[in-house]
Amino acid sequence: MDKQAFRSGLKSAIPTGMGYLGIGLALGIIATTEGMSPFLVLWSSLVIYAGAGQFALVSLLATGASLQAIGMTIFLINLRHFLMGLHTATLFPSMSPAQTIGVSSLLTDETYGVMLGQDIRDDGLSPDWMLGNNILSYTVWVGATFLGALLGERVPDPYRLGLDYALLAMFIGIFSSQFRALEKIDGLGNSLKILGVVGLAFLVGVLVLPKSLAVLVATLLGCAVGVYLDEK
Repeated sequence: MDKQAFRSGLKSAIPTGMGYLGIGLALGIIATTEGMSPFLVLWSSLVIYAGAGQFALVSLLATGASLQAIGMTIFLINLRHFLMGLHTATLFPSMSPAQTIGVSSLLTDETYGVMLGQDIRDDGLSPDWMLGNNILSYTVWVGATFLGALLGERVPDPYRLGLDYALLAMFIGIFSSQFRALEKIDGLGNSLKILGVVGLAFLVGVLVLPKSLAVLVATLLGCAVGVYLDEK
């Protein structure tokens, strides 16, 4: 293992980890107030490892939804991970299938965004770097949700603390960094065109599709426009 690349990946994931700390605490607190035990929260973080999916799990369990409904909802919410995993595999062609599955299994929107920024800057992206990026994020998320669950009813209204804003703030930070890198490579015009297509496709998509599928369709259209502009 390249220890220097691994440590660089850990360092790059620190902003993600700080965001996960806040939103993970909020998730754990909300989950226990809705009747989930701390160890069930821990298990869901270890296995599902998806903020939106786990918040949906808490809501569905609170409403007494069936197992089939819970499984299908979480599957659709996280369907975009297939696209992220497929693209990630192309960035590490030297990895074995088992290594690729391991890396892709720990991908989240945030670790994927950090990875894209690293790739755009051509700043030492490697499997060991990605391992550090993934492991720190995963560890913080699991620990934060479990700690939040242990706190439980001691914080009856986590939203008053602004913890629910942590995920949005983290997205803004990652996106702004990545957008600046894209602007240097493709120019502001092309970047805005892609963003416009994605935004418009999502707004139209949510009128006829579930939000998770609208995100997927908008992402695919944005990718198609990006490829077309690159070829031009």
